[in-house]
Formats: sequence, C-alpha cells, structure tokens
Amino acid sequence: MKHTSIGGLKVSRIGLGTMGMSFGYTGSGTDDAASVRALHRALDLGVTFLDTAEIYGPYTNELLVGRAVRGRRDQVVLATKFGLVSHAGGGPGRLDSGAANVRAAVEGSLRRLGTDHLDLCYQHRVDPGVPIEETVGALADLVAEGKVRHIGLSEAGPATIRRAHAVHPVAAVQSEYSLWTRDPEEAVLPVLRELGIGFVAYSPLGHGFLTGAVRSAGSFDASDLRADNPRFTAENLPRNLRIADEIAAVAAEAGATPAQVALAWLLARGEDVVPIPGSRRAARVEENTAATGVRLDPGLLARLDALPPAEGGHHTEEQMLMMDRS
Repeated sequence: MKHTSIGGLKVSRIGLGTMGMSFGYTGSGTDDAASVRALHRALDLGVTFLDTAEIYGPYTNELLVGRAVRGRRDQVVLATKFGLVSHAGGGPGRLDSGAANVRAAVEGSLRRLGTDHLDLCYQHRVDPGVPIEETVGALADLVAEGKVRHIGLSEAGPATIRRAHAVHPVAAVQSEYSLWTRDPEEAVLPVLRELGIGFVAYSPLGHGFLTGAVRSAGSFDASDLRADNPRFTAENLPRNLRIADEIAAVAAEAGATPAQVALAWLLARGEDVVPIPGSRRAARVEENTAATGVRLDPGLLARLDALPPAEGGHHTEEQMLMMDRS
C-alpha cells in the first residue's frame, strides 16, 4: 500500500470508512464478526487510515473499531468525528460544537476506541450556533493535552476553512466526492491546496451506485440512508444508470472493476485526495485497495471526466441544510 501526507499526517493512499458496518445501510450492524474480519484484512493489506464517528450507531461503530484495532493500535491512524451529538441533553442528531461538548465528545471517543489519543478529530458538521473559532480553540486545547494529534472539518465551506485554519492548522477536510458528486472541485479544493490541507473523500463509490451493484429503486430497508436519497428515487435512479454503465465500460477496457475505476479516478485527482470507501466484507476491501494499482490512460480519464451530472441532490434537503457552503 502506498502512503501520502495530508496536512502533515501520513496515511495510506486509500483508507477505510467504517460507518456502514454499524449504521446507515441495509444490513448494517447485523454481522460484527464479518466487519472485524474486514477491518483486520484492511490492516493486513496496509490500510492504515480508519474513519468513524460517535454518531455512527450512535457509539457502536467506535466500539467496534476499538475492538478491531486492539493490539494493533500502532498500525492505525484513527479518525473520528464529533458535533452531531449534544452531550448536554440534546442527544444524537443535534448540532453542538461548543467547547464543553467538544471535550465531552473526545473523551467519550477515546474510551470507546480504547486509546489515549485520536490521530485526527473532525468537526462532523459546522455548527452555525457556535463560532468556528471557539470550536477550533477547544480542539487546540486537546491537541496541547496530547489527546488529539490533528484536527479536521467535514462539509465545511471555504470561508469557514480559512477561519478555522487561522486558529490552528487544519490537517484535512472531509466531504463527499466521487464521479457523481464533484462539488468540492470549484471552491473547496483550491482553498485546501492553497493552505496545504488534505482532502478526504467519503462515499467515493456513490453509496455503492458507482460499482454497478444498484440497478433499481426500492431495495433498501427504512434504515438505509439511500431510501430517501434523491438520486435513488424511482424517477432518478434509472436516469443515473448511464453513469454507472459508462464506468463499467471504462472498467472493461482498463481490466479493472467499476469500483476500482471510480477509486482510481479519485486517486488521479492528486496525492492530497484520499478516498475512504466503506465495506463490511473482506473481499470488497481487497477489491477496493487494489485500485492503487489501476492506471487510467488520458483517454479513459477524459471519458470519466465527461460523465453527465447526476439527477437529484446527493443528500436530502434537510441534510443539505447542515452543510456549510460559505
């Protein structure tokens, strides 16, 4: 496995998003043993960058990751996120990035992950009720105490990123980025490159759609985040199949799988872009990590760049309101 540096933090070229092992998709949380095997296989393959959050479950995903890395902590760059759980009484789903909540969240994550420090701690969503300077200041205090090594933001806009970075260096910004979600390219990526901040791409496989595995709507249970995602509706999904079909055609020419092509395209965006595909099966982890060996020639990259935009927003309207675009 190759490695790269994001904001001074050395990570594997491809990471592993662990949310789906416990939360968010049909079947999540039903086979922890298989998820642990997938995590162990990732570590065996040289994946060092694991991404979780306190809201995943809530809490159960951090506990799962903590169990899986026990005895192998020195091989792992542990990243987690706070801010979507209010520990002062609001509970899960309530934005809270006040200083007291930041500390409470980090202390809880440390316990669940079974470690004395977080390698990377992100604000999960920008809290409009708390100045970003206060939130980053609280994180800076935790860095000074050795409980956090690097700080990050998730779904933050350019102005917020600049304000945060002025208080304490930001190592990484995490946002959705893939062949059907290219929003960060216009405003966020240029700012990150100006400031020397890395980019972590979540949902790099479009919640599984870009792999070609999802061909029809209505196959998700009520707990599945795709059940109300605008791109997976009965109206939009058939229109979006042209994207998956072209990726499959490129994959056939490249001698790779569609998932590997989608990841290879992201890797080609720059050494500062690190995708974190999720899976709860070891075989899929093997497939995804092998994308580091896929080379796409200029012609194939041009075909992927020319893919049409997806039909439908990449989140619900309610979720989009929690994303900072300033």
